[in-house]
Amino acid sequence: MKAIVYTKYGSPDVLEYKEVEKPSPKDNEVLVKIHAASLNAADWHLLRADPFLARFFGGLLKPKFNILGADIAGVVEAVGRNVKEFHAGDEVFGAISQCGWGAFAEYTTATENALVLKPANLTFEEAAAVPLASITALLALRDIGKIQQGQKVLINGASGGVGTFAVQIAKSFGAEVTAVCSTSKMDIARSLGADIVIDYTKEDFTKNGKSYNLIIAANGFHSIFDYKRALSPNGIYVMAGGSGAQMAQAVLLGQLMSVIGSRKMRALSAKSNKQDLIFIKGLIEAGKVVPVIDRRYPLSETADAMRYLEEGHANGKIVITI
Repeated sequence: MKAIVYTKYGSPDVLEYKEVEKPSPKDNEVLVKIHAASLNAADWHLLRADPFLARFFGGLLKPKFNILGADIAGVVEAVGRNVKEFHAGDEVFGAISQCGWGAFAEYTTATENALVLKPANLTFEEAAAVPLASITALLALRDIGKIQQGQKVLINGASGGVGTFAVQIAKSFGAEVTAVCSTSKMDIARSLGADIVIDYTKEDFTKNGKSYNLIIAANGFHSIFDYKRALSPNGIYVMAGGSGAQMAQAVLLGQLMSVIGSRKMRALSAKSNKQDLIFIKGLIEAGKVVPVIDRRYPLSETADAMRYLEEGHANGKIVITI
């Protein structure tokens, strides 16, 4: 089968499009013929081993996982003898990072708990755009952010992969949503249901005197102290992505700042979860959440897709068609 392989850390230039052995499912695994995959920030973090701590997960001296990619959508080709939920021919989607990654290939194997039947109202490309970004947004809003109906919620980086899902999921919980993005992406944010849209090139939401019950930082950068200033009393800030400095501040300072004040500063480390993906699927089938795709690339051009991802200006998700 064809796959995108890397054997050393570095830029997208180290990615190779080559022939590799087709995997076989173990007793508890499903073999999936992949129709589409999508990119996430975790892919380039593992590709470049940036931050350095990524090496403790992905391999200290060289990559432990030679095929990147967490999000897939495709058709079950075969199942192991202990698999009960899926059968050959089933259309599925899911996040396979807990199964050793491997989405940037023609085939992959995954355990049953990584996959869910694909929503009938989505194409394979649309379904591949959903798993990790939508679950990240859901965990940030519901589990850590404790979102409640009627709250004022701000999404910084509202036009990115996580941000586009966060806007829609927050609206599904009945929140008043303020989306922060660039000038060219304001219409997209409005179309996703944002009540207020702020152009960050013209206005700094941390200095306009307004406050929010919940702030999700999905992209960009503001000092953690700026975010704290924009929170209402007992408000919650959740770092769900963004620059390395933003991540470091949330991890190193967030806990301390939460202890000494009423405002809570949290960092999110998202993990794929079958029940959460089923919840997202329900929102999709109800028409409350729609994946946003910026660009599509064939498998052979995954390196170009990764370069575009690293620029940090994608409007929604970047999809690999296979």
